[in-house]
Amino acid sequence: MAQSSIEWTESTWNPVTGCNKVSPGCKFCYAEVMAHRLKAMGQPNYANGFQVTLHPRMLDRPLQWKKPQVIFVNSMSDLFHDDVPLDYIRSVFEVMERAHWHQFQVLTKRADRLEALSASLPWPENVWMGVSVENADYTRRIDNLRRTGARVKFLSLEPLLGPLADLDLDDIDWVIVGGESGPGSRPMAESWVRDIRDQCVQATVPFFFKQWGGTNKKKAGRELDRRTWDQMPAGA
Repeated sequence: MAQSSIEWTESTWNPVTGCNKVSPGCKFCYAEVMAHRLKAMGQPNYANGFQVTLHPRMLDRPLQWKKPQVIFVNSMSDLFHDDVPLDYIRSVFEVMERAHWHQFQVLTKRADRLEALSASLPWPENVWMGVSVENADYTRRIDNLRRTGARVKFLSLEPLLGPLADLDLDDIDWVIVGGESGPGSRPMAESWVRDIRDQCVQATVPFFFKQWGGTNKKKAGRELDRRTWDQMPAGA
């Protein structure tokens, strides 16, 4: 387990590492940069850099953590990458089901494969399944998510690269919004964030605003209209 600085989770668990870019939101992937840094430091799980690598010895780690945690699964990869076999994905889900005292957050950009494999997976109540949507060209991922068997479904609209008007939030339990951060980060308009916030309020969907981002995300902060928005799914 690694304690996480990500505002909407507590810890991370990486039974898979490595990925590749599939859409504009991946351009400045933090995980890729970190993976190469960890390889240079000699961290054995990153000997392959950012190539997709399975780590079976990491599978049972959550069962050893007795204190209940909110755990982001594969912060350094995508569980639904084509190079991750279905049997291995099943093993990850089986561990999450057994570790019923934790809440697990799984996030993917590969929503087509998520939907295709959904019927082959258990969907315990403690697994929150999300998709990333960075602009209007990728809202179809929300429909893929909606057609899965996940008990808790969420959207990560980060990095938000354009407006997302008229979102269909039916059967969506949580929405996260955040701007891109770091060198070369692309700007996010305040109007985009307010519009999504207002859509969530109207649909009574919990809204979490992570950050404005930019080259100095700490200075930019995470207040929207003079307050923070840290809403979580019901029962979290």
